[in-house]
Amino acid sequence: MTLPLTGERTVPGIAEENYWFRRHEAAYLHLIGHCADAVVLEAGCGEGYGAQLIRTVARRVIALDYDELTSRHVAQAYPQLDVLRGNLATLPLRDGSVDVVANLQVIEHLWDQEGFLAECRRVLRPGGKLIVTTPNRLTFSPGQDTPLNPFHTRELAPSELDEMLRDAGFRVDELTGLRHGRRLDTLLNGQIIDAQVEVALSGAPWPAELKEAVESVTVRDFDITPDDMDGCLDLVAVAVRA
Repeated sequence: MTLPLTGERTVPGIAEENYWFRRHEAAYLHLIGHCADAVVLEAGCGEGYGAQLIRTVARRVIALDYDELTSRHVAQAYPQLDVLRGNLATLPLRDGSVDVVANLQVIEHLWDQEGFLAECRRVLRPGGKLIVTTPNRLTFSPGQDTPLNPFHTRELAPSELDEMLRDAGFRVDELTGLRHGRRLDTLLNGQIIDAQVEVALSGAPWPAELKEAVESVTVRDFDITPDDMDGCLDLVAVAVRA
């Protein structure tokens, strides 16, 4: 079963999606050490590739998604995962039952972000970790009152994510930003994102140069650092249940 491309999720193994897939994969690899030998809930697992990557180091991974087709796909494609279908507003787990909650590129899709964080705190054991990535509002939808992505309900700036995590009862141990490395800063004159958006909006065929550039992207093309947080592409946070 192959999931359809809707724009709501990233799907691996598709040449035109490779930039976004590698950008997300780089964040997973940066955070995966927090999942070693842990019971991990991936809240909003999407296609499942990230949960499967976490499973290479975790003791157990519970892959949760609301969409029925997605849940069936994950169960079929990644049999090492424990797949649940459920709403992130009310996580179907007992209090204090997991060591880590992973929520990568998901919180921006949720209507009740504060309620979701309260649920994360509930299911985490004391001292458990919440790992989060989300697009930086300041660069993803610059100057906009509402997100440019129609699947996003609310995007966050670095200070907003930090404040929200602390207000939810977490200690923020890491707040860093994912950005392009040197090669991506020069590839297509630094316009690799804008070029993809232009093609997607126009419906025109992909220019050969753009497709070649997108296919060439690897996780090594991204850096994750605490420098210039307002200018980063994605926010990357590690928070501990107080």
